[in-house]
Amino acid sequence: MPIPPVLVRLVREHHKEFGTADDGRLFRAAQGGHLLSKGYGKIWKAARRAVLTEAEAASPLADVRYSLRHAGVSLWLESGVSPAEVARRAGQSIAVLFRFYAKALHRSQTRANQQIQQALDAIDGHDDE
Repeated sequence: MPIPPVLVRLVREHHKEFGTADDGRLFRAAQGGHLLSKGYGKIWKAARRAVLTEAEAASPLADVRYSLRHAGVSLWLESGVSPAEVARRAGQSIAVLFRFYAKALHRSQTRANQQIQQALDAIDGHDDE
């Protein structure tokens, strides 16, 4: 999965510090075994308490770990990455992307309309820049 350079750097730092399990896994439980699904929730809650204010932690802000994925996909869409590329990177179909991220897609329409208008103005010799 393609990731931004800043995240590549974090993964490399993690690998340098902790290495991999004997079977090549990058992330593993404290005793070296497989991470259990229930462990993610505990870690997520602890991470929220560590970085959020008390009021933020009591709010629904990033209340589930899926919030990170949702925030990332929304950021990609609102940054202007094509829906087809976002769907590919997220490992989902475009249909799923449109169903669950309709708000982010809708917000990008205004920017897209402005870009199209600028291109048309440039063709007509009415470039306002």
